[in-house]
Amino acid sequence: MPRKKVCAGLWEEGSGNGAARPKGRKKAGARGRKRGRGDRSSDEDDRDGSPGPDGGLLASGNKRGGAAKSPGKAQALVIITEPEHTKEKIKLEGSKFSGQLLIFGATNWDLIGRKEVPKQQAAYRHLGQNLWGPHRYGCLSGIQVQTVVSGPCAAHSLLITADGKLWSWGRNEKGQLGHGDAKRVDAPKPIESLSSEVFVSAACGRNHTLVLTEGPSLKIKHAASPHVWNQDLAQSLSASTNPPPVKREILYNGQPITKVSCGAEFSMIMDCKGNLYSFGCPEYGQLGHNSDGKFIARSQRIEYDCELIARRIAIFIEKTKDGQILPVPNVVVRDVACGINHTLVLDSQKRVFSWGFGGYGRLGHTEQKDEMVPRLVKLFDFPGRGAVQIYTGSTCSFAVSETGGLFFWGATNTSRDSTMYPKAVQDLCGWKIRSLACGKSSVIVAADDSTISWGPSPTFGELGYGDHKPKSSTTAQEVKTLDGLYIEQVAMGYAHSLVIVRDESEQEREKLKKLPEYNPRTL
Repeated sequence: MPRKKVCAGLWEEGSGNGAARPKGRKKAGARGRKRGRGDRSSDEDDRDGSPGPDGGLLASGNKRGGAAKSPGKAQALVIITEPEHTKEKIKLEGSKFSGQLLIFGATNWDLIGRKEVPKQQAAYRHLGQNLWGPHRYGCLSGIQVQTVVSGPCAAHSLLITADGKLWSWGRNEKGQLGHGDAKRVDAPKPIESLSSEVFVSAACGRNHTLVLTEGPSLKIKHAASPHVWNQDLAQSLSASTNPPPVKREILYNGQPITKVSCGAEFSMIMDCKGNLYSFGCPEYGQLGHNSDGKFIARSQRIEYDCELIARRIAIFIEKTKDGQILPVPNVVVRDVACGINHTLVLDSQKRVFSWGFGGYGRLGHTEQKDEMVPRLVKLFDFPGRGAVQIYTGSTCSFAVSETGGLFFWGATNTSRDSTMYPKAVQDLCGWKIRSLACGKSSVIVAADDSTISWGPSPTFGELGYGDHKPKSSTTAQEVKTLDGLYIEQVAMGYAHSLVIVRDESEQEREKLKKLPEYNPRTL
């Protein structure tokens, strides 16, 4: 059954929390987005339960039905607004460290996750290569990098320099790089239109990007394709036009935002008061509003009501052994991490909540059921066993406990058994984990003075083991090519890894100079 995503345009004021709630919906028209064969994304060949080209489960072919709903009358969008005199006056700061950026993995950005390069990108077919070991970017010589981001379904990346400037590169078919066009960029390039801003953090989805500026007047820029959500936000582009990609400030006027995170086709933002807001595609209940937004439209098409503006997640629950559902009060969110179709939250009491797509046990609730609202992960709800860090991959989740142990649930290798609830990663017992990132199926960790990675075949160099070395590993292995280098932060895209290396001492700088330099060919 063909599926289609349609963006909801009707809202009414929420009760008590300033959130906008859907009141009805528009008919699926020119602004709806049909997912057909021509709209395949970076994980189009997945067989891991993540959405395929028709939004269904590629592994099982099971397309979930929904009750038919009738469209309503259009109403104005209601934006979350906080009176100016009650807003906190804060100024965000970026990472306190900086260093040199290294890359390894797949760099043919238009081929990543695909069997062949799309026709419109045919000119780039032979650009890029698999880097099996760490390389320095020639264009970043002398540039101190403070933060680097990508995502488990992203074929693009961003970096923030020590002076708060934003650079981007990679796949750009939907304008997710923010350069005002849809041209692929093979090496990091500064975003000139945002050169007057100072940035502190960012997040990458499959085809969209969120970036966060410092205070006191916080802004969020959304670099994405108008054909996904921005077209509907602007309400000014017809279906027949092909406008250039645009950067937009998100429709939000609440408390200052302190954290942003992106799933494949949805986004989360967290304010300084610990409230969490979501917008985008509601499939699998991944927005946390107790609905998957699904309805059956004409010709038996399954469609989804996309949330166009940030809406507060108001309910957190726990389930008892006998199936009773209880609300969890006083949840103050301190961190958020998004996978392709699921989300983890860490609160002020070191509890972990998860919701969204439940396939392969990635939610940690001992079952594969989708969760429509944030549900407490029981393991971390005990004194002395709380979590202090959370991370998400495509089909898995990680948490670092307050005692320093790393816990894993879900699956990195979907052809093997899944881990249905959090289990300690014995290979990393005793390591002090500083940073962790996941790709499509690979994992990289910065711990103590080492870098550790693992991932099943096929890999494309993102593990960093080097030329003429094993290309994959199902167990955690130290990355010997980075021996003697202290890694401040790691990030991973669909099939590439990025690390920030400390370069304070002369010895560290000398070791960095011995690494090969990567200067990609361009058209």
